[in-house]
Parts: sequence; C-alpha cells; structure tokens
Amino acid sequence: MPAHAIAPADITGLLLAGGRGSRMGGIDKGLQPFNGEPLALHAIRRLRPQVGTLMLNANRNLQDYEAFGAPVHADILADYPGPLAGFLTGLAHCRTPWLLTVPCDTPLFPPDLAARLAEAAVAGDAEIAMAVAPEASETEDAATVLRPQPVFCLLRADLLQSLRRYTEAGGRKVQAWAAQHRTVRVPFDRPGDAPDAFFNANTLAELHALENR
Repeated sequence: MPAHAIAPADITGLLLAGGRGSRMGGIDKGLQPFNGEPLALHAIRRLRPQVGTLMLNANRNLQDYEAFGAPVHADILADYPGPLAGFLTGLAHCRTPWLLTVPCDTPLFPPDLAARLAEAAVAGDAEIAMAVAPEASETEDAATVLRPQPVFCLLRADLLQSLRRYTEAGGRKVQAWAAQHRTVRVPFDRPGDAPDAFFNANTLAELHALENR
C-alpha cells in the first residue's frame, strides 16, 4: 500500500439509521425484515470488513441497534433533520482520520465502496469522496446518467467544525455542504459493478421487490 494511501484502519464506518421512515409509514426502516433478518444488519455485514471501526446512528429502538455489536449514537440535532445530522453525529464521535457513511436501506452497496472512495480521495487530494452511480433509464437507448449518491460519502474527520457551522445556520443538504469543500465524485459504473448496488428501499413495496430480485 502506498505511503499516502488510506488504510481501512483509518476509516470509521457509520451506518445511518436515524430517519423517520416516513415513506414506510413511520416505522423504523433499519429494523424491517429483509431475507429474514433486519435490513440494517445486512448493511452492517457489508460495511464491517471495509473499515477499521464501526458505529451506528439511530434515534429510536437503540437497544435493538446496540444488539448488532457496535456503538449507537443518537442525532446531536433535534427533530430528525436528515442525513447531515447523522454525518455531524458521526464526525463528533469519529476517532479516525476518515468517516464513511452508508444508509441502512441500501443493503447491496458495493463491497469495495470504501477502497474506491479512498483511492479517489487520495488521487484527487479531496476532503470528501461521494459515490455516483448509473440511474436506471426508462428506455434502453437512453444515455446513462450518473446520479450522485450523497449518503455514500467518505469524509475527512476534520470537517466537523465546517458541518457544525453549516447545520447551525439551517443547512440541511448534503451536496450543498459538500460543494464548499474539495469533493471528488466517484463513479461506480465499471463492468461487473452491480446495477442495483445503490437501490434503496424507501417503501415496504420497494423492500419486498428488492428481496425478490
């Protein structure tokens, strides 16, 4: 490994499970069954080998999440203000140089997510590396569009104060905050990349459809 590379031990993985689950009727999305086990557990299993340390962000059912074997931290900000609250909470508790965020509702994300974001961050001298992935087009001859996946971010841990200022001023959009920093977008469109790697289940119907794939 090159001297300036980011090792897995330098990365804390943060599973984001702190949302309202409003499009699932307010239920706790990460605890919904997926192939017989909680959705969040699938994501944890995929994340754990990619990072040195693991933690979770959740705002309810904390004991259920603690049973997955990693520290659980509730939002620092009140009233479920969105993924940036999870980012802020993760950065506040991060003890490694980098933080990798993934949501609990995307159980098939790439097993080399951390490695590719880290490689791109070093190559681009970036503070943030954000995944972008092909969006499924309605027609086969349509041009493939790479869509940002803003909750899949590798962040320098020293961005804590920047994010604190942004959220205290009322900012809530990941991409608007990322635009204030050296951000590299990392495409996950290589041959062999799973086309549904970033499919997230917002509704129970989508979750069942994902199970049946």
